Amino acid sequence: MVGEERRAQIYTLLMASKHALSATSLAEKFGVSRQIIVGDIALLRASGKEIMATSRGYRLNNDVQTEKYFERKIVCQHTQEQTKQELQLIVDLGGEILDVTVEHPLYGEISGGLHIKTDSDIQNFMKTYINTKASLLLTLTNGIHLHTIRCKDLEVFEQIKKELLAASILYHNES
Repeated sequence: MVGEERRAQIYTLLMASKHALSATSLAEKFGVSRQIIVGDIALLRASGKEIMATSRGYRLNNDVQTEKYFERKIVCQHTQEQTKQELQLIVDLGGEILDVTVEHPLYGEISGGLHIKTDSDIQNFMKTYINTKASLLLTLTNGIHLHTIRCKDLEVFEQIKKELLAASILYHNES
């Protein structure tokens, strides 16, 4: 199979899937290396396809086009041990955590896509975090980080902020 055919089939699989597809699973399906799939995804993106990379794999960014959402950023500060609590509060109130961003003194903004909107997403994220022994971005900034939150409306967003503040997770500068 030539690369162009493979990329067309990868895009078809992404369109049909409700879940993210990992580069490893796509590599196995097409009998190529994971790096070939990463390159295929890069070429698809360069051709204008809205493909997002998440910690669980690739997915299309088409839900923003089909439904109306309210999106805003929040600033949080907490310990690594409070990470699951933070994610759970947001998801339980109807929010999706799209990303995490920190302001690094040397590199500027560093962001990572999360796309966490279900309990299962939280469990997968926490399992990956524990199994890989990776560092959370908040460790670079004394716990301060931003999230883009997607939810139904301003009322839900304000409730999320209220609950995060009550849990001492929402950043507020008292000086």
